[in-house]
Amino acid sequence: MSDVSRPTAAEARTAVVIPAAGRGVRLGPGAPKALRALNGTPMLIHAIRAMAASRAVSLVVVVAPPDGAGEVKSLLDAHALPERTDFVVVPGGDSRQESVRLGLDALPPDFDIVLVHDAARPLVPVDTVDAVIEAVREGAPAVVPALPLADTVKEVEPAQVSGEPEPVVATPVRARLRAVQTPQGFDRTTLIRAHETVTENVTDDASMVEQLGLTVVVVPGHEEAFKVTRPLDLVLAEAVLARRRLNDGF
Repeated sequence: MSDVSRPTAAEARTAVVIPAAGRGVRLGPGAPKALRALNGTPMLIHAIRAMAASRAVSLVVVVAPPDGAGEVKSLLDAHALPERTDFVVVPGGDSRQESVRLGLDALPPDFDIVLVHDAARPLVPVDTVDAVIEAVREGAPAVVPALPLADTVKEVEPAQVSGEPEPVVATPVRARLRAVQTPQGFDRTTLIRAHETVTENVTDDASMVEQLGLTVVVVPGHEEAFKVTRPLDLVLAEAVLARRRLNDGF
């Protein structure tokens, strides 16, 4: 028998993969969404700092646009980041799924927990990051932070022509629905197997694990972990940062 044993839950090292290769069409023309300024600092830097704020995170892999790895490396060098965390930039692919896989390929072997985080969620509180990591440490193969829905949701038959009325098909029970956020956390082996097995393009890594027949669990998300997708989201994010500066004194 080998004398080498798998790290205990408390010893398991955590890395974060941040796919940041998207263009962010809904925010309009200009820089890629992740590089848009929020309070004078690119959203990507805010997102990296949010992940590195967790003392459990020792490596952040940023997956840059295929032709923009140099620019992203320069961006990281130009901003103050926690010294206890290592940062790596790798070029991404044509889809989010491919970019995450390339980020996974860049991880050293001694990381057992992997978080995947949207660069467009720049304001995730550290307590949410820690809650996801802790749930993976306790044995969950996949963990997502999520919030209950405030609105009633309708399932509809999509219109053939944009803007046409759409007939309602069903009204799901709202108490059973959650709006999923990131970072999503995974046992590394499970996430790698999901990326090797599920080949169709998906928007959510946890759904890939679901397709393996494994259980994905939910931990409480946070209202400030919203995704910056439209111009109004930038206004809201600026307001959150202004309130934090007022409360924290910086």
